[in-house]
Amino acid sequence: MERAAAELEAHLNDFVGVFEVLVSANAGPAEIQLAVKPEAEASGITLADLGRQVRTAFYGAEAQRIQRGDQEVKVMVRYPRSERQSIGNLENMWVRTPDGRELPFAAVADYRLDRGYDSIQRVNGVRAITITAESDTLVVQPGQVTRQVNTTFMPQLQAKYPGISTAVTGSAREEAMAFDQILIGFAISLFGIYALMAIPLKSYVQPLIIMGVIPFGIVGAVVGHLVFDISVSSISMLGMIALSGVVVNDSLIMVDFVNKAVAQGATPSEAAIQSGAARFRAIMLTSLTTFFGLIPIALETSAHAQMVIPMAVSMAFGILFATLITLILVPTLYVIADDVRSWFGFGKISASAAG
Repeated sequence: MERAAAELEAHLNDFVGVFEVLVSANAGPAEIQLAVKPEAEASGITLADLGRQVRTAFYGAEAQRIQRGDQEVKVMVRYPRSERQSIGNLENMWVRTPDGRELPFAAVADYRLDRGYDSIQRVNGVRAITITAESDTLVVQPGQVTRQVNTTFMPQLQAKYPGISTAVTGSAREEAMAFDQILIGFAISLFGIYALMAIPLKSYVQPLIIMGVIPFGIVGAVVGHLVFDISVSSISMLGMIALSGVVVNDSLIMVDFVNKAVAQGATPSEAAIQSGAARFRAIMLTSLTTFFGLIPIALETSAHAQMVIPMAVSMAFGILFATLITLILVPTLYVIADDVRSWFGFGKISASAAG
């Protein structure tokens, strides 16, 4: 597991913009690790016996406790300070065997210097190593690094070390959980938008026509992320949810105009054509002012603005893209829906709205 962690650490260090890669297994102090020689094991000496005697010699064994006023003083028996200050003192100590004999440390055990552990981490009772890293969001996005590691490097690492398993934790896991929560919230918001429009329009179909521009707004938001070369994050998703409530405004204006024109005697086709010309200026000015108002935020380079830049990009480009689609898509969907209702004998789509 430690070898696998070391390879993952080296792989993360290869990413430009990734720094401070830390492995929990490397965080402990230096320590002396003991090992009993085979011939000493034949004499009955175990690693537990050896460790206990070394600990007693250098740390001490509690002989008694003395009450001194309101303080309790421990009396420890151990080697003098001059005989427990170096590794040479360890090599010169004697180890007692179960039958009472004393043997030199070198005849009983070996030792080596290694890196120890401040703490041993376990997840659900299984030994674990945590690897963390920081990233410069101006150079590379954390989600991009995580996805690349999970798709390209981790399968190779698990094939090389079959006994290990991996899991994403920390901010990457929280972001994945946030995505799930955002999707649920997005579905609820779409239902709310539909209900709020279906009641005053008195139609089940027209709200769907109005909301038909939402997917195109999301496409525009993704295009904006490509233009600015940033990854889609949970903040971007929040911007797309806000975008869904904004892009329907232009569609609602057009559908309302068509309904009024039909109520005055125009055919749905004529009303749909007139809506684009009549509402063009209002729709374009509303969308362009919003777009140019958000662009300064999207172009900001300060570290404080990095959190809101994905949201600004989602809204700016989503509104711009959805506006261009609205002028063509909404009148077209209106006429198509009216034709479909006529074919199936449900009457004109505008009849229920107008009457």
